[in-house]
Amino acid sequence: MNRREITIGLLAVVAFVLLAMVPGLPNSASLLSLMVPIAMYTVLATSWALFSGPTHYISLATAAFYGIGAYILAAGIDVVPYPLLLVIAAVAGAIMAAAVGAATLRLSGVYFVIFTLGLAELTRQLVTWWQSNFGGSRGKYVFTDITEAQIYWQLLALAALVYIVGWLIGRSRLGFAIRIIGNDELVAKHSGINTAGSKILLFMVSGAFAAVVGAVMAPRFVYIEPAMAFNPQVSFLVVIMALLGGVHRLWGPLMGAIPFALVWELIASNFPNQTVLVMGLAFLVVVFYIPNGVSGIIEKGYRKLREQGGNQHG
Repeated sequence: MNRREITIGLLAVVAFVLLAMVPGLPNSASLLSLMVPIAMYTVLATSWALFSGPTHYISLATAAFYGIGAYILAAGIDVVPYPLLLVIAAVAGAIMAAAVGAATLRLSGVYFVIFTLGLAELTRQLVTWWQSNFGGSRGKYVFTDITEAQIYWQLLALAALVYIVGWLIGRSRLGFAIRIIGNDELVAKHSGINTAGSKILLFMVSGAFAAVVGAVMAPRFVYIEPAMAFNPQVSFLVVIMALLGGVHRLWGPLMGAIPFALVWELIASNFPNQTVLVMGLAFLVVVFYIPNGVSGIIEKGYRKLREQGGNQHG
């Protein structure tokens, strides 16, 4: 690690400690109601970018993984220890991602997008059918002693974990292989890289994180039903936030998740009937006007400043 990475790491630790102190602040209930979705989308957007950033495969399956995690927690909370349920959710998310990846990642990226778009709806219909025929009701109640502060701390820990995992992957053989695949998959194949296996493995990491987030969030909603757990809006919001922040840097999605989550909460509470319209407009603006995200703008400005400083010294 160089001096710059050490400095960034120390700043991240300080920021993490400060954020962990939020529930202890006076009148923190209203602040937590904003911080929980921000932490949630930070984890989801960052884990999404771990796969979609370097591979350029746009996944719209986040809601499917998220919903599976939520239902695993709801189904087992009365009989299985909570920590074990989180592990089961992670494994289930990874297995689902492996199955989806094996079926689609060998094909062109457009087939992957189409399949993942319908995956959440397919999973929702299957869960609805199962609940209606064998579960006695379409939804499940989640009664636990877990508080919103504890949910926030868990999401914060997941955010730290996803950054550590992303950092390790970026410096591993898998990260090197994925970057080559993203630049030119044909070259990667001719170089002896197992392109399908590498993509599937990274997609499994992304799916596991999304499923755990769903499990962690389930107690916050008390009642889980398919339409809420597998809401495709979650998938689209994650894509918008990640692209807004920028997917070429590990910290990029954070730059999109924080401002967009705040704005989205404001819109959803004041203009609930216009959320889909706003989401569509936001997607168009990000794609056409901020293609490299906020992190790209920041890096471009930083490079200009360095060039100007170099010219002045010259």
